Amino acid sequence: MESNSSDQGDSSQSSGLKKKTIKTKICLIGEKAVGKTSLIRRYVLNMFDDRYITTIGTKVSKKEVIIPRPDEGLEVQIDMTIWDIMGEKGFRELLKEAYFYGANGILAVADITREKSLSDLDDWIDSTIKIAGTIPIIIAVNKTDLEGAIQYGDKEVSQLAKAFNSPYIYTSAKTGDKVGEVFKKLGEMTLETQLGLSEPEE
Repeated sequence: MESNSSDQGDSSQSSGLKKKTIKTKICLIGEKAVGKTSLIRRYVLNMFDDRYITTIGTKVSKKEVIIPRPDEGLEVQIDMTIWDIMGEKGFRELLKEAYFYGANGILAVADITREKSLSDLDDWIDSTIKIAGTIPIIIAVNKTDLEGAIQYGDKEVSQLAKAFNSPYIYTSAKTGDKVGEVFKKLGEMTLETQLGLSEPEE
């Protein structure tokens, strides 16, 4: 079952720009209970549920995002399909080729209250690159609302981010803090490569 939402923005400032539509496949990766499903629900539906919802198999949601690019004379609509996968490693191995095939961007999610969820992203990202190639990756360090339970900080996150040439953003699916920002940033990164304006660093 698909979830649908649109983020059309203010198109009045974009008059005179040539309209272009690009389809983008975004995959979320990370261990179970880091908040992948909650981030998607917050971004697509603007909802949050404190109960832990286990993702069975994969789930695909949709979001339309308008990004004006006046320097290129374009107003780009990104038709974003956002793929959520069960966090169990065994299941990841079973479905990884179908899940990652054709991906244009990766949102790698860690839980700021569990340091192991950050270090485990190494394997997740490596698995992705083997199938999808070198594509844009952004790291979301989630659950920043749980201030009393934080287990790591910028030093550890920046070390991982540097290894994969990836930006990172601290998010909270519960409060909504920076959730839209992290998805929009990834959309802009995938747009750059899909329009051929830049290439991800090796």
